[in-house]
Amino acid sequence: MSSLHFSLIQSSLFWENKEANLNMFAQKIHAIEQPTEIIVLPEMFTTGFSMQPEKFAETMEGPSVQWMRRMSAAKRAVITGSLIIEEAGNYYNRLVWMLPNGELGYYDKRHLFAFAGEDQHYTAGNKRLIASVKGWKINLQICFDLRFPIWARQQETSEYDVLLYVANWPEKRNHAWKTLLTARSIENQCFTIGVNRVGLDGHDLSHSGDSMVVGPVGEILYHCAHEQDVFHIELQKQEINNTRTNFPFLSDADSFKII
Repeated sequence: MSSLHFSLIQSSLFWENKEANLNMFAQKIHAIEQPTEIIVLPEMFTTGFSMQPEKFAETMEGPSVQWMRRMSAAKRAVITGSLIIEEAGNYYNRLVWMLPNGELGYYDKRHLFAFAGEDQHYTAGNKRLIASVKGWKINLQICFDLRFPIWARQQETSEYDVLLYVANWPEKRNHAWKTLLTARSIENQCFTIGVNRVGLDGHDLSHSGDSMVVGPVGEILYHCAHEQDVFHIELQKQEINNTRTNFPFLSDADSFKII
C-alpha cells in the first residue's frame, strides 16, 4: 500500500506584506531536504487574515500564483495554501492546489467567518475540492470550515483519505481547533491535518499555531504550539484501510446529499 509525504510549515506572517511573506516561505521551502510530495502553507499565507481584499487581491495569473508554480516545479512537490483572489469582480479566500507540472485546482472557502466580517468582503464558495495524489484522496478546506462537520462528512463509500485544513485560527479558541481536528478524524476515519500560523497579526491577535496531524482513530501524530516549525511526516494508506476494516462504522452512517 502507498505512503504519502507531507511537509507542514507553521510560521509567523508579515502583516499584509506579500513580498516579505513570499521571500520567507521561499527560504523555508528551499531548505526542505527530506523527501516530500505535498507542502502545506497556512491560510492567506501572503498577507495574513486581511479584510482588505481590494488592496491585496490578485488574479489567478498574478505574481503569488506564479510564485507557487515556480516553487512547486523547483521542489517537484504539490504546494498548497490559501490567498486572496479576485475573479469577475468578486473576492475569494481561495486555496490553490499547485502541481509540479504547473496545473492547479482550487477551493473557495465555503464558511466565511462573519464574526470578523469576512462575509462582508469575500464571496463564499459552493464546491468541495478533493484532490488525488498517488491514489490518495485529499479533501481540502479552510479554517472556519472546521466547525461544520457536514461539509467534511464522509459518505458510505469513503470519499477521501486525508482531510486538510489551512488556517489563521486565533489562540483564544485553540481548544476548539484541537478538539474539532480530532473529532473530524474520528468521525470520518481519516487522517486530518491542520496547518495554522503563529504570532501576532495586524490587530494584535495572538495565534498559537497548534498545527496537528491526527490519525484515523483520533491519535495525535504531531502537535506544535507557539513555535515556528517545518514538520515532515509520512502517512501510510494501510492504517486507514485497517481502521475502516476493523471498525466499519461508516457503513452505519446516515445518508445525505450536499447540494
